[in-house]
Amino acid sequence: MATSKVTAKGQITIPKAIRDALGVDTGDRVEFVVRADGVVEMIARTRPLLSLAGILGERRLGVTVEDMDEAIAEQVGREGEGARS
Repeated sequence: MATSKVTAKGQITIPKAIRDALGVDTGDRVEFVVRADGVVEMIARTRPLLSLAGILGERRLGVTVEDMDEAIAEQVGREGEGARS
């Protein structure tokens, strides 16, 4: 089990084994999350946002603007028919 001592400034040194396991290095950010059960999680925030580009694969659109316009027109027609009854 790795331990660390809190300094007077509230700082700690993350043990090397933990840094290696998290993949964090000098200048990287970590996030602390306190769960409802009192356990504190430390999450490495080392990936830049742009590294997530393309992670979901190719962008595919299932509906075209024309499809949406047609669906709106159909719904407006249905609502108009109900008002005339």
